[in-house]
Amino acid sequence: MPESRLEKLLEFLKNEPNDEFLQYALATEYLRLNDTENALHYYEKLVNEHPDYVGTYYHLGKLYEALNRKPDAIKIYEKGMDTAHRKRDNHAFAELKMVYQEAAGLDDDY
Repeated sequence: MPESRLEKLLEFLKNEPNDEFLQYALATEYLRLNDTENALHYYEKLVNEHPDYVGTYYHLGKLYEALNRKPDAIKIYEKGMDTAHRKRDNHAFAELKMVYQEAAGLDDDY
């Protein structure tokens, strides 16, 4: 029987437990499978253990919003914007700014 994508990712993670890309892929796969508890676990683990992995902030913020945790989403977008700015990742910064403004109810002039 062929392994599922989730099983493969979990196996890869056993061999490289600190690999941030694998953790991100696993969180995303759990989210795809509507397993928000595990997705949340891995996204939060990423921002705590690998805070420079900029891509996490957008998806964790969106998950917080989906879980009706808007204040948490706003905080994570702010942290992500700070990280993206520090890393000079203008694309990520622009995306995070857009969702931050929307979540915070701010207009485009902010």
